[in-house]
Amino acid sequence: MQISISVRHGEMQSGDQPLIEEKVEKLRRLFDRVNAIEVIIDMKQLDNPSVELKVSAEHAADCIASADATTVLGALDLAIPKIEHQLRRIKEKVTGHRATGHKHIDSTSRAD
Repeated sequence: MQISISVRHGEMQSGDQPLIEEKVEKLRRLFDRVNAIEVIIDMKQLDNPSVELKVSAEHAADCIASADATTVLGALDLAIPKIEHQLRRIKEKVTGHRATGHKHIDSTSRAD
């Protein structure tokens, strides 16, 4: 899984990057088909930074969520539940809508 973190209009504090990577890696537990996670931090307004998460999973559309908060980690904490919700819905669609196999169909209840 590839994780990329980019910052626009400023610089991130030195200790934030490992914390961001650690929090974002936990998304893999929800859906194991996650290929890449992109974190974009916009520091245009220093008192209100915004974080945008983009998660790419195989055989699914990209999940995108964004949030604003007073700190970068606070904004990340607000965006992660949005992505988790989207990944749960994708996982349900992929794994929950399977047809019943032939050997599990009851053939004795047929009217002949």
